[in-house]
Amino acid sequence: MKKLNRLQFHVDIKADKSTIWNALWDADSYRDWAGVFYEGSYAVTDGWKEGSTVNFLNPDKNGIYSTVETHIPNKLIKFRHIGNVVGGEQQPLDDDTKKWTGSSEQYSLIEGQGYNTLRVDIDIMDEHLDYMKETFPRALQRIKDNCG
Repeated sequence: MKKLNRLQFHVDIKADKSTIWNALWDADSYRDWAGVFYEGSYAVTDGWKEGSTVNFLNPDKNGIYSTVETHIPNKLIKFRHIGNVVGGEQQPLDDDTKKWTGSSEQYSLIEGQGYNTLRVDIDIMDEHLDYMKETFPRALQRIKDNCG
């Protein structure tokens, strides 16, 4: 695996943890904030169960598939990204995929005084750094707006 960049983003939200968690992972709410990255994005999941596979897809059914490595509701979810999905089908690993397979993406809720902090830790390849630094804060703002 190629060296990846670890980015961290966070936003303070004046809402209880279950409200924030629902804004993240409810199917309609997920579509809303993930659409900031790619309009029409959605996830095919077995209820975000630990150990299950999730397909993160665009409207053409292309995207990536990942494993839910850890899921503690209202506290933490960690994904381990595996490979590409093309036309709804998980693809075998190729040389390009091997550059990022095994990368992680983690969402944590940290309790504050009168608010909760949503923190995201994500591994990013060099070519996606600028895009993620620009786009992720907008996605977090959308999640915050959806909690109010």
